Amino acid sequence: MEQFLGKSLIAALGAIAFVASPVLAQSNDLEAAFDSTFGTEVRAPESFEAVYETSFERRIAQLADGSRGRIGVAAINLNTGEEIAVLGDQLFPLASTSKIAVAAAYLELVEQGRYSLTSEFPLLIPVRSAKFSSRAAPVREGNYMPASELIEIMISRSSNPATDALLRVVGGPAAVNDWMRRQGIKEFSINRDIATLVRDDGEYDPSAHIDTRDAATPKAMVELLQGLYQGKFLSAQSRQVILDAMAKTRTGTRRIPAEMPGYVQVMHKTGSLNNTSSDIGILEGPNGHAIAVAIYVTGQGARGAREARIASIARALYDGFAEKAGVASPRVWTSTARPGG
Repeated sequence: MEQFLGKSLIAALGAIAFVASPVLAQSNDLEAAFDSTFGTEVRAPESFEAVYETSFERRIAQLADGSRGRIGVAAINLNTGEEIAVLGDQLFPLASTSKIAVAAAYLELVEQGRYSLTSEFPLLIPVRSAKFSSRAAPVREGNYMPASELIEIMISRSSNPATDALLRVVGGPAAVNDWMRRQGIKEFSINRDIATLVRDDGEYDPSAHIDTRDAATPKAMVELLQGLYQGKFLSAQSRQVILDAMAKTRTGTRRIPAEMPGYVQVMHKTGSLNNTSSDIGILEGPNGHAIAVAIYVTGQGARGAREARIASIARALYDGFAEKAGVASPRVWTSTARPGG
């Protein structure tokens, strides 16, 4: 655990373990201790000037202000390698954004010849059970589906039964974590299947408590996106399977895609749990301009407010990188319609 979080964060967690208690968390002094440790304190405009060197960085930092809950952002220009982050090294709940890693772990097995995209597996459907009543939530087998369809619906529609089906095939959470470690990505951990994660959701408030289970840093998720997009981790065919599924995503229309210009192709994967909303993805613009983004938002009062924050941060990231790269905005298409409708 110390290697996963870093010594300073371990010490901080020990000193402020009280944040899981609603009563103690009401103390202004204790809240200040949490804020000081995790960088979630309210920052006045002048402090942005002092901490962030460029107007682009200051703009993202202001949009990711953590006064109403932790917000983590990481992004990288996939053409130049330029990066930007706000709380990019803090752990946030993965929720369903972990499903991209599950798909990648399965596709590696396809490349090894152990399975294929036509191999069929049963959906794993949750069986009702009380919260925390067992180490793993009970599930039953449903209809069999080919792996290609399981991958598509677990990403594009965020199907939990499809995810757990492939998670079982690859060898469980530990196998996915191993795949990520072999790609050099350390700040990532899946600890439960999706059925258990959803059943036991709400144990902690992610805006005031860092749970190291089923968590990752925004920077780690951007590393995953970058490696997949640039073909570092999987074959061209496997890469395309994941990107095609991300391009078909139906969830999160009020998140990354909401404010994006119509000439930008969005390939993304959302995540939602108690008091947290997230979205990670690739944004492809004109002339091959592309960025990878990971945005994790907690608190903010309501889901709609979290989604609005994701949308505004994503647009600011795209515009900022495009401006720095000198990418002109096409005038043929409107901001509300992509080519072909």
